[in-house]
Amino acid sequence: MSHTLILCIDAPLQSWGQRARGVLRDTSMEPTKSGIVGVLAAACGVERDDEKQIAELATLRLGVRVDREGLLERDYHTTQNVPTTQGTGHRTVVSERYYLADALFLVALEGSLELVTRLGEAVTKPHWPLYFGRRAFVPAQPLFDCIQDASLEDVLRSHRWLEHPERVAELDDAQRKLALRTVVDCLPSAPGAEARNDVPVSFADGARRYATRTVLVDDVPLTPAMIPTEETRCS
Repeated sequence: MSHTLILCIDAPLQSWGQRARGVLRDTSMEPTKSGIVGVLAAACGVERDDEKQIAELATLRLGVRVDREGLLERDYHTTQNVPTTQGTGHRTVVSERYYLADALFLVALEGSLELVTRLGEAVTKPHWPLYFGRRAFVPAQPLFDCIQDASLEDVLRSHRWLEHPERVAELDDAQRKLALRTVVDCLPSAPGAEARNDVPVSFADGARRYATRTVLVDDVPLTPAMIPTEETRCS
């Protein structure tokens, strides 16, 4: 039987970087596998170079449902007195950093009951502070939603829309007929599979390493049964 941990990823600002070096720091439009595994590792107190425990977390099958698309924003960081590559002086470096504003995601993680239960407890009482890409980008509400005895696909198709009830009340009938974008781990042989180089092997400073996974990008219809009438959570 499949067991799926459901998380609510909600924050005013988020950054899910795929290229974290140099003067250009990008963000994916939805949480990456390395980003979610990093959040789980922080919750569990896993050290950055503990490859065994990172590998265990990375075995979870990941699905993301975009319950509200974020706005892509950019800011600039200026760093002074950066040594030159020749070591003969210093310079000022301007970097461009991208982030998502006002995004909301349902993240589903499929695995053994023992593992998803342990992770649900960890994100409820995290070992280290949790944030979404940058230390200032902290969650706007608790991450833990629930654990379901259901497949990842069933969760993405049927779980309650995470949009805030006050926002839902403001939508007209046309706006309620949405298609919610999904990004789901899949086999490399699946038609339409896309490669993503974001499976963490190690988060060690100066020695970060990643492997490749394949995903399917699709969407699910927002049905009337998924639209919340009050703020409830499953048990």
